[in-house]
Amino acid sequence: MAFKLDNIPKSNSEKSGMSDIEKLLKTEITLFGGGFSNKKKQAFYLELSVLLKAGITIKEALTLLIESFKKEKDKELLNGILQQVINGKPFSEALYDTKQFSEYEYFSIKIGEETGTTDRVCKELGIFYERKNEQKRIVVAALTYPAIVLSTAILVVIFMLSYVVPMFQDIFKQNNMELPYLTQLIVKLSEATQSYGGFLIIAIVLLFVVSRFLKNNYTYRKISHKFMLKVPILGPFISKIYLAQFTQAVTLLTTSKVPILNSIQMVTKMIRFVPLQEALVKVEANIMKGESLSDSLKNNKLFDNRIISLVKVAEETNQTEYIFNQLNEQYNSEVMQKSKILSTVLEPFIILFVGVLVAVLLVAMYLPMFQLSSAIG
Repeated sequence: MAFKLDNIPKSNSEKSGMSDIEKLLKTEITLFGGGFSNKKKQAFYLELSVLLKAGITIKEALTLLIESFKKEKDKELLNGILQQVINGKPFSEALYDTKQFSEYEYFSIKIGEETGTTDRVCKELGIFYERKNEQKRIVVAALTYPAIVLSTAILVVIFMLSYVVPMFQDIFKQNNMELPYLTQLIVKLSEATQSYGGFLIIAIVLLFVVSRFLKNNYTYRKISHKFMLKVPILGPFISKIYLAQFTQAVTLLTTSKVPILNSIQMVTKMIRFVPLQEALVKVEANIMKGESLSDSLKNNKLFDNRIISLVKVAEETNQTEYIFNQLNEQYNSEVMQKSKILSTVLEPFIILFVGVLVAVLLVAMYLPMFQLSSAIG
């Protein structure tokens, strides 16, 4: 059984001929937290699965779910979906028309409707977003403390360069002292901070705002994602996270009896990590040329030897669903372990970095004072 991927209902913006300016304005409005978040999707799919499993129709289930959400925007969104379903539109298309749900979700629900397994698909989607949210929490937990320490250190250094170093600089000028090379560097850095510090802060704020605006731009995502992969320690950690999402998505689709080629196509549209998207596009092209999935994976550095070997076993034993589920469990376990290692490695490293930085500043300032004391003595 195969599914066409080009038969997607057009979004409302395409139907109405929305201009680029209108799209930009809409992006700006929803930039800092609008939409149906992954956390809400997790609850939505899991609760919907329970209701459908209990024998309740999709209309009744949506009516009950609307009451469980607190925000008016969420209620309006679900109520719009309900009205479309009442008017005779399939649930999958009603979801996709809102533009809050991905093509991956659309096709998964559509497959569930065609095979009579919508409750099971909803449960798997809920589990998918549950693990995705958990992975996000793991990353945030691993990086929060180091980020706070590093930010505090930068603020302390800026304060010392802006206020403390100039005080010492006045003392040095009054005594016509010949400054050591290290002190001269710190003084020049202090002068640059006082002259251009405000511009630097503005540049950082602008960089943050621009990055938020460009978060959906393909070129920007491609550059930033490939840069992240090259960062030591962090790069392999991020690749494991997305491999875990990839294997879980394939598990869900193969459970619904979706052919492996269609699964690859759908996962490519769902995962927003550009290196993995590009790798899957090449895998898809190789499969269409007649190569097996395991041979297609070999040509991409993103896939390690383990996934290639196990996929080859899956092809030989026809146990694709089981193998990908086991791979998903392994990658999820590795993500948790690496998050602990990442946190353990970064914390002392950043503390050491901060200590050395402050020590250099203090030595640079007090070294001329010691020389002055020796001269007076």
